Amino acid sequence: MLETIAVKAIEKNEKLLTDLAKKIWEYPEIAYNEVKACQWTAEVLKSLGFEVEVGYAGLPTAIRAVWGKGHPVIGFLGEYDALPGLSQKVSTEKDPVEYGAPGQGCGHNLLGVACLGGALGMKAELEERGMEGTVVFYGCPAEEALTGKTFMARNGAFKDLDVALAWHGGTRNEVNVGCSNGLNSAIFHFKGITAHAGGDPHNGRSALDAVELMNVGANYLREHVTSDVRIHYVIKEGGVAPNIVPDNASVWYYVRAQSREAIDDAYRRLVLVAEGAAHMTETQLEIEFLGGCYNTLDNEVLAQVAHDCMENIESPKWTKEELEFAEKLNLASPRYQKMKDAGELEGPAIHSAVSPVTHRNGYGSTDVGDVEHIVPGIMVNTATCNLAAPGHSWQITSCAGMGIGEKGMLYGAKVLAATAVRLAEEPELVKKAKEEFDANMKGKTYNCPIPKEVPIPQPQK
Repeated sequence: MLETIAVKAIEKNEKLLTDLAKKIWEYPEIAYNEVKACQWTAEVLKSLGFEVEVGYAGLPTAIRAVWGKGHPVIGFLGEYDALPGLSQKVSTEKDPVEYGAPGQGCGHNLLGVACLGGALGMKAELEERGMEGTVVFYGCPAEEALTGKTFMARNGAFKDLDVALAWHGGTRNEVNVGCSNGLNSAIFHFKGITAHAGGDPHNGRSALDAVELMNVGANYLREHVTSDVRIHYVIKEGGVAPNIVPDNASVWYYVRAQSREAIDDAYRRLVLVAEGAAHMTETQLEIEFLGGCYNTLDNEVLAQVAHDCMENIESPKWTKEELEFAEKLNLASPRYQKMKDAGELEGPAIHSAVSPVTHRNGYGSTDVGDVEHIVPGIMVNTATCNLAAPGHSWQITSCAGMGIGEKGMLYGAKVLAATAVRLAEEPELVKKAKEEFDANMKGKTYNCPIPKEVPIPQPQK
């Protein structure tokens, strides 16, 4: 097993790291409001000897922390935002701390700290061995809004890196080089004319009719897009009473696909549908573009390095109590029977092996994709919850607040640190990763999908 200076430094600082993860779990903050998480993370980085900038790239809750000099310049992509409505106690039953409040249903309290641990480990190794290299930790807001890193990139972030490393907790120990979807996000606001729905409906122009017609058109559009395209929406506003013709209505859309070209084309056509709905109803249309992100572009050279490190670092030892806790969560999962029938739940209730490098496409999204279109990058996954945990669920919140999540986080930190140190030891790997990146980009350059006129969201008072 790999017992490097970096790995030992993470073990030495285990309490510091788990305490920070626990504090962020206990005080969940949603996208662009991660004020406490940002503050606490910055304080820990300063205590470890990093030069820390808060409010980096114009985002109030973004961090850039640097140590070292020269190449390679390795970036660690931390996050800390929570999800709305996923408050949950550490329990095997659904039991919110506060009903309707946010919770760490994607485990981002672990995510930022794992990346901080990776940076800490790399720093310790370079410092003790007198090696050249620069460690850069990024505290990235609003991954759940899928725009935090995109706004950072728009303002010049990540360009100085040689390589970017990300980590995410999940149900398995693996490195996946499949593609996750990019995305555009926009709210379509329709403004009509109010009237008495019974007395003089002919004088009204229903904004809700426009929303409904847009949704019909969008559903017809699904037949005529490529198979990777995903279109989904929620109606945000639709009127106040049936006897009043709604003069305001709005619908929020996501358009996802596995390339920016497909996203841009599907979104262009969706805008045409919205304009058609406005014409049909004689309403006015205003489009509030919230942002977008790129599909991922994981680097296979980096993936193999990270996988080798994962195989050579001791994986977590789960206690009897943790395994029983996870098994109860499995039994409570809506995925349980399907996974059991497929033979995916044989063995421990928490994944303990290391899977081969996988090439599995996913249809969710992450703004890590933007960074991976600027520099070579990879995302590492380690098990931080029960095998049958659904994504964005109370089960993940529960595990993220206890030993299961914390052990997986520390394992992930060690893998990140070991990967970064190996890249510093073997610069030819960085060269190969860059060559692969250039080949994948095919001469294209990153073009931020968020226009300059779209403002960066600010923390709510």
